[in-house]
Amino acid sequence: MKQKQKIVILGAGYGGMILAARLQKSTVYRDAQITLVNKHNYHYQTTWLHEPAAGTMHPEKTRMKIDSVIDFNKISFVKDTVLEVKPEERKVVLENAELDYDILVVGLGSEPETFGIPGVHEHAFAIRSVNSVRVIREHIEYNFANYNKQDEKDDSLLTFIVAGAGFTGIEFIGELSERIPELCEEYDIPREKVKLYSVEAAPTALPGFDEELVEYAMNVLESRGVEFKINTPIEEVTAQGVRLKGGEEIHSNTVVWTTGVRGNSVIEKSGFESMRGRIKVEKDLRAPGHEDVFVIGDCALIINEEINRPYPPTAQIAIQQAYTAANNIKALIEGKKDLEAFKPDIKGTVASLGGKEAIGVVGSRKVYGNSASVVKKMIDNRYLFLLGGMPLVLKKGKLKFF
Repeated sequence: MKQKQKIVILGAGYGGMILAARLQKSTVYRDAQITLVNKHNYHYQTTWLHEPAAGTMHPEKTRMKIDSVIDFNKISFVKDTVLEVKPEERKVVLENAELDYDILVVGLGSEPETFGIPGVHEHAFAIRSVNSVRVIREHIEYNFANYNKQDEKDDSLLTFIVAGAGFTGIEFIGELSERIPELCEEYDIPREKVKLYSVEAAPTALPGFDEELVEYAMNVLESRGVEFKINTPIEEVTAQGVRLKGGEEIHSNTVVWTTGVRGNSVIEKSGFESMRGRIKVEKDLRAPGHEDVFVIGDCALIINEEINRPYPPTAQIAIQQAYTAANNIKALIEGKKDLEAFKPDIKGTVASLGGKEAIGVVGSRKVYGNSASVVKKMIDNRYLFLLGGMPLVLKKGKLKFF
């Protein structure tokens, strides 16, 4: 009897989960032995994390047990941390075990990019997991609770700096600006005591977004008390706050680092040719020189040939890559040589600003305000539908549109 091929999927993020869900719906699970590896027994929605970080959503809402979507009778699950891939030996080294593979899919997600700025790891918070956002929310609430207990008031407790005015930074400061009035009321603190700063090294907030939409977003956030410092690099994060280029210091007990991401460090440790932890994949999503390794999500580098720049690593692209990877793995298992080329189909990009405000582009249309907020919720619900159908939408979806 012919031995079944071993397919190993590393990471249960957007790409890994959709891929596993697709493979269990196809004939592949009968013809191959599929193993999904993840360090937690749950999957979480990375694109929702800014909400629990600010305290406007419970962290539990963002996550789901993997076995609520993936059938462990069809796909084996290993809860462990990936340390290294040994492509020449076709092995994956985990903290507690080793796995052999015939086909590997790397979907390990990203890590915060610090750009080598001193003090980031020691003194800043990052929005990167369910556990990390719990810490941010509790820290913010502790600062409010602590402020009025002091004889000599420390204003740095009520000063919040968000480093980076890209997608995550704007979404987080939007949620936080919505939450601040509620916290001020709860802890009996005048609103004007709270300072919110959005600090961005680039010449504009939301780089790559339409100028009109960026202006709308900044106006909304400024009306809620956010102060923007654009074209202002941070030179150091300290225990007291940040030092900006030019020498200005802002004293703050809370610096949240959202300046972008890089691919997973496992990529570099494993000897793959990469740029900032991302592999420039072939058209069929395989790693160059490795016909048995597919790369999806934040670890895959795809060039937008129209502008000769990489596509930003988004959930939308990771989900689309998972569909292509699933088709190509099925083709390989069936002994076919011709594989499908991946082509991103960007349906639109929407950023929430907290409350019922958002901005975005859907197709060629710009959307603002409440209508953009509705679109954002529909996008979030669509992913849940693709993953687990209507039952998952009803259980975990954003069903309050207005």
